Amino acid sequence: MRIAVIGGGINGLCTAWELAKAGHQVQLFERDALMQATSRASSKLLHGGLRYLEQGEFRLVQEALQERRWWLNKTSQLTRRIPLLYPLYRQGRRPRWQLKIGLMLYDFFAGRKGIGRHRWLTAAQTLRCSPQLTAEGLQGAYLFFDGQMDDYQLGLWVAAQCRKAGVDIFEHQPVLKLAASGDLLLSTGWQSFDRIINVAGPWSEALLQQSGLPVQQSLDLVRGSHLLLPTLGRYGHMLEVPGSRRIVFALPYKHQCLLGTTEVRQQLHEPIACSEAERDELLAVYNQYFHPQVQPVDVLDSFAGVRPLLKSSTDSSRASREYSLHWQQQVLTVSGGKWTTARALARQVAKQVRQSTK
Repeated sequence: MRIAVIGGGINGLCTAWELAKAGHQVQLFERDALMQATSRASSKLLHGGLRYLEQGEFRLVQEALQERRWWLNKTSQLTRRIPLLYPLYRQGRRPRWQLKIGLMLYDFFAGRKGIGRHRWLTAAQTLRCSPQLTAEGLQGAYLFFDGQMDDYQLGLWVAAQCRKAGVDIFEHQPVLKLAASGDLLLSTGWQSFDRIINVAGPWSEALLQQSGLPVQQSLDLVRGSHLLLPTLGRYGHMLEVPGSRRIVFALPYKHQCLLGTTEVRQQLHEPIACSEAERDELLAVYNQYFHPQVQPVDVLDSFAGVRPLLKSSTDSSRASREYSLHWQQQVLTVSGGKWTTARALARQVAKQVRQSTK
């Protein structure tokens, strides 16, 4: 079949690749350049999402851990295993037994070919690993492992696989409108396809609305901002936001410390950039856990992206990272999803397309 894929982020690229491998004639349309929006503004982790276990998203975590293994094995030039510390303090919101159960499940879902099992470190051992951590009130830390990536370069690697599989990629080619019959409008006019896959991330819902098509899955658009600070060392840190159950990561990345993310509801017409309030929020978390303290002048850079989460909770930090697929005649809209599971999502799209021909 002749299939159009709308969106040049990681989900769109993996979808196009999977459909091309299935023998379809695929064209991908991206309104900007590839990997320029949400997919390039991630926390750079290939992970199962340890904190999603609290929300009962066991299927998602298991799938993500299996996909983590694939990315690490297949693209070792762009990925690596990263050790992570989850420090526990007396005033923490999560007791040690709860984290122990979560990490046991995390190891179990990763399977026998996991990338390292968790273990408990005493306070003294924790400070040897991360001397800049605040010692007062420190009870110890859990050490576990996840994957880290260069999201932009990894996305371009997927784009290269797409082209090898025969996908025609059109950058700076916005789709202006869709028709449920399988037509789409470009600046050059209408084109017809057997199927259209709308995987435009945060803009997928807006594209349906401007096309006069009903929205079947509402999205929660959440801005996630990150700061780049001077390096902390080789260990990553998973940190509880004081007074909250939210998590912020402090990760080694390209000889700097990547600190994030925030969770702020966003409208598409608003600037996608780290606000002063988000910067101050992240610095406050950093200064709660590390010394010497940092100030705004120490921020080397910042970036932000908008995540299209399924609308499932009034608390954006508890919104599901699952994905959903909805047909409208010949148009399949993809909603939600996370970086690590992009290939798994693509396989589901290819399955849906295959079933639609029966």
